[in-house]
Amino acid sequence: MKTYGKIALTTAAAAVALTLGLAGTALAEFPDKPINYIIPFKPGGESDVTARFQQPYFKKLFNQDLVISYKDGGGGAVAWAQLNTMAGDGYSVMGTNLPHIVLQPAQKDVGYTTDEMTNVHMFHFSPDAIVVKDDSEFKTVKDLIAFAKANPGKVTFSGSAKGSANHLAQVTFDRLAGIKTAYVAFAGTAPSTTALLGGQVTASWGYTTVPSQYPGTRMLAVAMEKRHPNFPNVPTFKELGFDMVSGAYRGIGVPKSTPENLRVKLGQMFQKINDDPAFIKQMEDAGFAMVNAPYGPELTKFMTKTKADILQSSKEAGLIK
Repeated sequence: MKTYGKIALTTAAAAVALTLGLAGTALAEFPDKPINYIIPFKPGGESDVTARFQQPYFKKLFNQDLVISYKDGGGGAVAWAQLNTMAGDGYSVMGTNLPHIVLQPAQKDVGYTTDEMTNVHMFHFSPDAIVVKDDSEFKTVKDLIAFAKANPGKVTFSGSAKGSANHLAQVTFDRLAGIKTAYVAFAGTAPSTTALLGGQVTASWGYTTVPSQYPGTRMLAVAMEKRHPNFPNVPTFKELGFDMVSGAYRGIGVPKSTPENLRVKLGQMFQKINDDPAFIKQMEDAGFAMVNAPYGPELTKFMTKTKADILQSSKEAGLIK
């Protein structure tokens, strides 16, 4: 029996690979050369930061480089529209983001559809959070809701862009809390938080990554299943009675021509990085949270629920019909 990395390649599987003209790939150890990891945004964003975190662990675990490159444009759509034109040999992978890859094609023709995307792992996210200034009069979410109900239309939230995870979180929270707030979109987390610190808005829909980057801010609640390890005193929305787990999710996709065995293999490789205690600590110290949805039933379940949640919030926000 030949081996394919750590995956046993049976005679039957080898026959399938030969049929697909992939014998050379299947018989070699994978990966036997660097993998090109395309970030569909400019350098410096959280997709880039977390990919840089993954790089040394990939090298340590698989003895190959993860070479990061950038293909910016259209909020990621330019790159995602080209993904399926690339070689499906396992050596081209691309960062994928939610809610982007659900919302963009639901709004208009962007050159790809959600179902045409072949994700092989969703590995982490920046959880949504309500952020206020340290000296804000609002000490709890309950305080903020009470003020919003007593002063309809007076509460304003800044957030990162229209149609972003922040925007969808604001819409969902308004519905669950029975309040009506205003969302003010800014061109990214930095200007959104600057507006908060400058007193231009009541609060901000930001991420759990904000407090460590912007002194003078604190969170009232986080949209996670459990409390963030770095913020043990900040409750989850679920604890407060709001069924809300959301944020900006990140994973990787491959061209649809990529064989099934390579999809599985890549999913397992990135899961190994996610399992490394030092990597988990590095991510959590920076405010991120792990997801752990590798290719297969876990990823299918995750994508089905998350897609439905995004589409519902997008309709409520008037972003799609």
